[in-house]
Amino acid sequence: MPEEADRTERGPTPTVTEPSPARSALTGPPPEPGLSREEVAERVAGGRTNDVPVRASRSVGQIIRGNVFTRINAMIAVLFAIIAVIGPVQDGLFAMVIVINTLIGIVQELRAKRTLDRLAIVNAARPRVVRDGVTVRVATQEIVLDEVLEVGVGDQVVVDGVVTWAGGLEVDESLLTGEADPVFKQPGDTVMSGSFVVAGSGRFRATKVGRHAYAARLAEEASRFSLVRSELRSGINRILRWITFALFPIGALLVYSQLFMNGQVALDEPVSGGISGPLADALRGMVAALVSMIPEGLILLTSIAFAVGVIRLGRHRCLVQELPAIEGLARVDVVCTDKTGTLTEVGMKLAQIRDLGGQRPRGNGRPNGGAGDGDGAPVSPALVLAALADCDPDPNPSMAAIAEGCAATGQRAPDWTVTALAPFSSARKWSGASLLTPAGEENWVLGAADVLAEPGSPAVAEAARLGAQGLRVLLLARASVRVDGETAPGTVEPVALVVLDQRVREDAAPTLDYFSEQGVGVKIVSGDHAASVGAVGRELGLVGADRPVDARELSEAPEALSREVEDRSAFGRVTPERKRDMVRGLRERGHTVAMTGDGVNDVLALKEADIGVAMGSGSPASRSVAQLVLLDNRFAVLPRVVAEGRRVIGNIERVASLFLTKTVYTMTLAIIVGLLAVAYPFFPRHATLINAVTFGIPSFFLALAPNTDIARPGFVLRTLRLAVPSGMVAGLAAVTTYLLVLGGRTVPDPSDRTAVVITLCATTLWVLLLVAKPYVWWKVLLVGSMVGLLTLAMVTPWGQWFFDLDVSDPGKVLTGLVVAGVAIAVITVIRVVDDRMMARSQAQADEKEAQEREAAASTP
Repeated sequence: MPEEADRTERGPTPTVTEPSPARSALTGPPPEPGLSREEVAERVAGGRTNDVPVRASRSVGQIIRGNVFTRINAMIAVLFAIIAVIGPVQDGLFAMVIVINTLIGIVQELRAKRTLDRLAIVNAARPRVVRDGVTVRVATQEIVLDEVLEVGVGDQVVVDGVVTWAGGLEVDESLLTGEADPVFKQPGDTVMSGSFVVAGSGRFRATKVGRHAYAARLAEEASRFSLVRSELRSGINRILRWITFALFPIGALLVYSQLFMNGQVALDEPVSGGISGPLADALRGMVAALVSMIPEGLILLTSIAFAVGVIRLGRHRCLVQELPAIEGLARVDVVCTDKTGTLTEVGMKLAQIRDLGGQRPRGNGRPNGGAGDGDGAPVSPALVLAALADCDPDPNPSMAAIAEGCAATGQRAPDWTVTALAPFSSARKWSGASLLTPAGEENWVLGAADVLAEPGSPAVAEAARLGAQGLRVLLLARASVRVDGETAPGTVEPVALVVLDQRVREDAAPTLDYFSEQGVGVKIVSGDHAASVGAVGRELGLVGADRPVDARELSEAPEALSREVEDRSAFGRVTPERKRDMVRGLRERGHTVAMTGDGVNDVLALKEADIGVAMGSGSPASRSVAQLVLLDNRFAVLPRVVAEGRRVIGNIERVASLFLTKTVYTMTLAIIVGLLAVAYPFFPRHATLINAVTFGIPSFFLALAPNTDIARPGFVLRTLRLAVPSGMVAGLAAVTTYLLVLGGRTVPDPSDRTAVVITLCATTLWVLLLVAKPYVWWKVLLVGSMVGLLTLAMVTPWGQWFFDLDVSDPGKVLTGLVVAGVAIAVITVIRVVDDRMMARSQAQADEKEAQEREAAASTP
């Protein structure tokens, strides 16, 4: 056990990376000893480590303080203190609800924290460092000052440093500086943490680690477990502020009306526990009113719903890096997704090398062991591909598939010397190498046919034809200039088409079908040929995929671009900057956009989108900027995330309507009673009973129930549309029953209070039924159980004693039921009218949107 605890504290044991085969200085780094084990230990002892927490989730102490010291708990504590002085103990029962709520909130958040932290450790980047001459992987927190780190395409720079070796290294610093163009790095240049590698590979020595590094603060803040930036949360907080402001004048009105109006004066005798008298009765009435006005369970249930959502998604291997992402994805109406690695399998297979007849004969007949060698023999495309794959220090999936295919056919890489290297870049769409062959120096490039070759050439036409079948096609060509030249690749001579087979994921089609059924638009945004993108889209049944668009042909004007992107669904040849502009354009047209991707070319768009979703096997850079990470790389998990978000939002909206109905009817009742100068009809124990059986217990189950309602903006207004009229009707019904059973008196007896309890419970249980639609067996059972609990409290001797209830007067009971029936009818009419008005308003909005789209489509 001690060894296990120590291992957990230090992090996982570093894993050794096998050394790469020897290559020239252009294709691999020179020997580098790095730090020794003793030097690392010395820096760790001196505190010069990268001491950034794995995840900035709240500590256990912060979780406890956050759930205990809340505005609502403070209000309840003050009211309980009043009851503790004047008694009796039954009237302080409402405080137990807060204790239970707080404990539930702490337990659920601790469970969510444990889930998040465990997933975050699985997803944590493990950079490569050089120690004792060997490249190993370590946890980010184990990096020390002066460490030598290796980076390749897609890797994120985790600490600040100075480049010591670069092999075509290009770094994107747009997330830090706003500069969109990649920065070419050479030895001696600085690299900043938070940037990421878009091309080539390199090594750098750490100069700033831990909280001194530039991006450490940004990363810590970006991954914070928080409920901020949430429309749901901000709307609830706004409502709570309004209620807080109303508590003081209503409480003062109740105390004043019952002490100084109607000829009553406060007693001069000291107040002690359990005393009777005008002051004690006035305070009890005030506490009863204010306790019902406070929506004590609303914040709790919101936190629980989010926390349970995190736990449920964690079971499906979905890491929620920012909690509001659950809510945000539920509001998404457009999903932009990459093709390779998201809709298709990550791995590819070399299907065919199609010779285009562009080879030149070999000149000197010097042997090199390759296929097709010999004096005057043309060079074999397979031989060149094997050479390009061998000299690529950090191959992407396409090059890896080529290397595997060449090895499978027995094609060995020749021993040609590399004189220049151009790593693959998403911006230029090609890679290449200048090689010293027996025929002399030759410049070879491999990339998109429509980028390298002349438009309309046979090579481009054939690549388009193959791409339309859903294949990935690359062009192998000779370049007229060295690949590292400013004008590279210059004029190219097509030699062969490299055809790669990519398989569509089995779960992609059902996922797109789900989004279509839910009214969520899907747009495939890929760097591949538009015909290939369209072919994949057609295979998946995506509407509009039969008209794929080449992103290079899109308008440069932002407004026109956004309109074109909104109208189409399949886009090819999209550069990273273009992806970002397309997402931005959709957002400017009022869409809530989610972007999914796994590569370094998706980072800018992931950052621009409302919700960024990265694949777990994707680049560290893409994972670091995304709000959600699909650790099992399954695009099919997204519907579960959308459904979870809709469940959270829809259920919290229901729960909020119930709690605010209670707040409104309490305000209505308190104000009218205060103005009429009659005793408040309830003791705090009555308010506890009403709140528990009508809203408190049912809300807990409703907050965790299934819900597929589409999330829409306007949470506060929609909640108040039901709560305000229903609450006012319920409050007026309670006042009506109260005045009828009082019969001109100013102080009620237990039977009078019971009649008002019956009216309020019957009316608000009906509101509960309206909110709980659609009905299923457990909801009916839930409401029936609440009616049973209320009946037990009213008819059993213990319940009558504890809650001070009396149902011995049939006339008063009948009065309460009749008034409740009238109130139920009024609430039902209001709800039906409101539903029809909302449906008509929504239909008009949909019609207007359709007309705008038709007008935009007809505009040239």
